[in-house]
Amino acid sequence: AERDITHYLHSFHLGEPRKYDPTFKGPIYNRGCTDIVCCIFFIICILGYFAVGILAWTQGDPRKVIYPTDSRGQFCGQAGTPLETKPLLFYFNIMKCASPMVLLEFQCPTTQMCVEKCPDKFMTLLKAYTNKEDFKYYKNFCKEGLEGLTVTQILSSGLCPAMLTPSKPFTRRCFPALDQKKGGEITVGNNSKFDDGEGNIRDAKDLVAGVKNATVVIEARQVVMKIFEDYTQSWYWILIGLVIAMLISLLFIVLLRFLAGIMVWVMIVMVILVIGYGIVHCSMEYVSLKSEAGSNVTLKDLGFQTDFSVYLHIRQTWLAFIIILAIVEVIIILLLIFLRNRILIAIALIKEASRAIGYVMSALFYPLFTFALLSIVIAYWAVTAVFLSTSNQPIYKVFNETACDHSRKICEPAVSPAECPDSKCLFAFYGGETVYHKYLIGLQFYNVFLFFWCANFVTALGQMTLAGAFASYYWALVKPDDMPAFPIFSSLGRSLRYHTGSLAFGSLILSIIQIIRVLLEYIDHKLQGTQNKCTKFLLCCLKCCFWCLEKFIKFINRNAYIMVAIYGKNFCTSAKDAFFLLMRNMIRVAVLDKVTDFLLFLGKLLIVGLVGIFAFFFFSGRVKAFENTAPNLHYYWVPILTVVVGSYLIAHGFFSVYAMCVDTLFLCFCEDLERNDGSLARPYYMSASLHDILSENKAVEETEEPTQSSTHQPDDQDVQLKQ
Repeated sequence: AERDITHYLHSFHLGEPRKYDPTFKGPIYNRGCTDIVCCIFFIICILGYFAVGILAWTQGDPRKVIYPTDSRGQFCGQAGTPLETKPLLFYFNIMKCASPMVLLEFQCPTTQMCVEKCPDKFMTLLKAYTNKEDFKYYKNFCKEGLEGLTVTQILSSGLCPAMLTPSKPFTRRCFPALDQKKGGEITVGNNSKFDDGEGNIRDAKDLVAGVKNATVVIEARQVVMKIFEDYTQSWYWILIGLVIAMLISLLFIVLLRFLAGIMVWVMIVMVILVIGYGIVHCSMEYVSLKSEAGSNVTLKDLGFQTDFSVYLHIRQTWLAFIIILAIVEVIIILLLIFLRNRILIAIALIKEASRAIGYVMSALFYPLFTFALLSIVIAYWAVTAVFLSTSNQPIYKVFNETACDHSRKICEPAVSPAECPDSKCLFAFYGGETVYHKYLIGLQFYNVFLFFWCANFVTALGQMTLAGAFASYYWALVKPDDMPAFPIFSSLGRSLRYHTGSLAFGSLILSIIQIIRVLLEYIDHKLQGTQNKCTKFLLCCLKCCFWCLEKFIKFINRNAYIMVAIYGKNFCTSAKDAFFLLMRNMIRVAVLDKVTDFLLFLGKLLIVGLVGIFAFFFFSGRVKAFENTAPNLHYYWVPILTVVVGSYLIAHGFFSVYAMCVDTLFLCFCEDLERNDGSLARPYYMSASLHDILSENKAVEETEEPTQSSTHQPDDQDVQLKQ
């Protein structure tokens, strides 16, 4: 009776174990459509997404992002317009940009016009008016209609700037350069003076104050331009580095197929050696900087610098690298020590996954299909976002330095506002009062949400397709005779034909959690200036909880898709079955599945490390053999970082197939233990090596948990295992 009660409680909490079914031969082919309501809802949302894209493309104008805009909202340098030959934007009085309102409205309260080139000398209107040649040059920076007007009339009408200062074009805008430019910064002499054109001698520092506000993002833009130039110089070598990463990843996968045990141990040793080399190299740099002058400057003293190579001349930077690499090295070594017994078991599972991939080689190239679909989703989202953000109409407002009741009110550019003295009707921003413009933020939100949903759907499709292919391998009693001719295509067809609704359902749940995380980050950004510690603590807790929830949902979805691919049931039933199956085999999950994931992560880390070291020595010019070959760059870390990130994505793409294969085989393996007992009537579908995994794993469990309840009686599965 006690045994029956224990069995009942076990069944109540973790579900009923699978029963032997002589008709079950793997993924069910006679299946029906699942989660039809969610499928219909997803199709409607996709059609709405297309409608939003079409609406944005008809209303948007990406030229607003590319070209600078003058005071009338016209684009400077736009082809096919009168301003085609005037690509640069010139400010009449850049000192008015010193107003704090510039940072809020992103518009200087001064006239702006398109010009062919920036002024290259000091000149005031008063002096230029008396010289014919000078005044002819000055007119290039004035509006039309100067004939017959005096200097006073010209200035009062706002037709010309009071003065010109030597300027340099940057991001198609003219910014003053009084003395010289060093490292992208505008410098002035301590005693620099200039005539403002109205008889007043002004300190040049006043001009710089205006420049600093007008160029609030000039440093960041300068970095972006240099990075862009580096990409134009090094894109060819970056592609070569990514191709090398792909070849190494492919070679690694092929070697795993035949030499899984040796390759895993080589991978472990190589990862330790690569990180160890990084520690040694950083230590050598740290010691070499000890005798150099200025090396004791801290990162806090240096602040933000656009030339990131400056940080590499500070000892504190290399010390931080040493600490980070040392922590990673210690963590990996400790994990390997504590998991040494499990690694041997996990290697056998990797060998079985290698055999499965050997029968389904096309699975290695399936990530390319997923990557292509994700590229389409990302491109559609980005283009739609740009068109939505540029679909507003130009809004003109009254700008004036003095306090005025009509200041900042909407006006017509063709009519000069007469309510305020010296007021100007200038282009302010892009907006609108129509229904479309009022709900524009909602359309942007819809665009982001559908982006998450579609991206998660594509990822889920890849997981279910691979799961169906590898499940057909496992449940084939005679391999490969009992397998489909094209496992990947068969599984992809079943997933799209019968389970689009289940894929949409799982990805919808994940997308809702992700959009909530985005909203929490947005709220946190808006509340950064507040000092309410309770609010900060609450937001921090919410972000942490939703991060954990997202990881949990990804884990449940992944295993639910495997069950859907095998049994063809709806998403909720499959998620419940997968969860209970994993809970009934909790120790096996920790011992086999997660240790295997850790080993595969080390493989990705090894590939990234090898390619990253090669890229570092090539682009930094540390090796003489590459000095004349490597491109001349502003920041050599730009291509290095690109190659490292790209190598990780490529390695992740290849190893994700392995990870999905391991997860699928693991679930099938757990079900096989429940369905069958290894007898002639109920033989295991697993290979002999997987049976050895079970035996070793069970032995580990018995050594770690020797003090189980004395009332526990061995079940049939335990008896068969021990036999």
